[in-house]
Amino acid sequence: MVASRRGSGSITLPTGQTMAIHTRTHEEEDLPHATKKTMADHLRKYESLFTLTPQRMRMIVEAFKDSLELGLQKPKQVVPMIPTFVFGWPTGQESGDFLALDLGGTNLRVCLVTLQGEGKFEMTQTKYRLTEEQKQDEGTKLFDFCAECLKTFIDTNFTDEDGNSLLKPGELLPLGFTFSYPCYQTRIDHGELIRWTKGFGVKNTEGRDVAEMFRQSIEKYELPVQMTALINDTTGTLIASHYVNPKTKIAVIFGTGCNAAYMEDVKNIEKINDLGISEKDQMAINCEWGAFDSFEHEHLPRTKYDIIVDETSNKPGEQAFEKLISGRYLGEILRLVICELIDEGVLFLGQETYKLETPYVFETAFLSLMESDPTDELLMIIGIFTHFFAVETTLAERQFFRALAMLIGRRAARLSACGIAAIVGKMGYLDEGCLVGADGSLYNKYPGFADRVHEGLIDVFGEKGNNIKTVHAEDGSGVGSAIIAAMTKVRRDAGLYPNV
Repeated sequence: MVASRRGSGSITLPTGQTMAIHTRTHEEEDLPHATKKTMADHLRKYESLFTLTPQRMRMIVEAFKDSLELGLQKPKQVVPMIPTFVFGWPTGQESGDFLALDLGGTNLRVCLVTLQGEGKFEMTQTKYRLTEEQKQDEGTKLFDFCAECLKTFIDTNFTDEDGNSLLKPGELLPLGFTFSYPCYQTRIDHGELIRWTKGFGVKNTEGRDVAEMFRQSIEKYELPVQMTALINDTTGTLIASHYVNPKTKIAVIFGTGCNAAYMEDVKNIEKINDLGISEKDQMAINCEWGAFDSFEHEHLPRTKYDIIVDETSNKPGEQAFEKLISGRYLGEILRLVICELIDEGVLFLGQETYKLETPYVFETAFLSLMESDPTDELLMIIGIFTHFFAVETTLAERQFFRALAMLIGRRAARLSACGIAAIVGKMGYLDEGCLVGADGSLYNKYPGFADRVHEGLIDVFGEKGNNIKTVHAEDGSGVGSAIIAAMTKVRRDAGLYPNV
């Protein structure tokens, strides 16, 4: 075996014996670990790299607003600002049984949502795990799997004890299909996939109508379902959150990916002028803002670690904003810093560090645990490094890791606040104030994330930033999808814009 460039390794002697070797200098012989002073010096360097000043944030917000405007004016912009053909807000009186199928980043979820009016609902759901193979397989196989899961769910929930269907002959259940990847839509029940995100790479799907592909799978399995709407989870979150609390004007997702949706006046969506939609109407916009500052990289403060994450990703140059703030990447950013310090001979001298060399092995969940470790000795951090990576740490190192996690987590939250501030500023919501329905694993589970977003809004807007409050969103990909299916059915039954 070649001697590892990190800390230590082993070589095989001609006799067949294996000898361990340690790459460390004589002076370090008695001190295999970094000292508190060394770690403090390094931390100062990373503080300057990962800290966002209020002035820099305000510059990002202005650039962000320009990108949002451009996306509304012209098709196929970096931030695509996708018209969703969800017209206006729900009344809160929508009612009936609706299905929702949610193709997320890790699970496939099928829901039966009973809307009861007055902002109330009941829901039954089942989750099905997606394998890594399925995420890279053929498109038809993925949508056939969706149809199989839907069939299982309908057989379970719409049959009596004797196995007879509870549906009337010819009855079709309206379905909202939550497909949380960027699509161009020219009507609500069609969508051409622009690109996969969240690590998906399903073959023979980009540039194709995914709604039609799923419809073919529904027909293949002869399911009693009519797909009424193809929606993005963020749009669903906007509608579901407003259904329950009408003060909600914006929805954001901070999880494996990141995105935002809000309600725009049709008169401002120049690129759909030719569709004959009244300028007095409103339409939900799916921003797909994870793409902000992609390709050109002019506005976001990328470090060399962010550039490595980008260049080694499956979509180099793309999703620039997402790569700085989404849960998929934060652990990897921290791992790259650790690996650099191992290379420099600062960390884990004389220890086998090969387990840390695998990309994405350091999960963002570890950052959450490190930040929330309540013990003086930081025992949780000891556990992470010994259990998962088989390396021992000193208290000084553990304090450094926690501080580094806080820097990376805080930067993500403050950049997230810039995106929210751009929509608030564009729509003039600051004085009257509004709620922002927020969802996703980062927002829900990462300690202090919501508070840091709030601090960021105050840094951008001053005291008026207190008028903008993030709240836990309602279930967009299930309930929101069903409400949109209901709204679309009502709209089309009334003959309003039946062509979209």
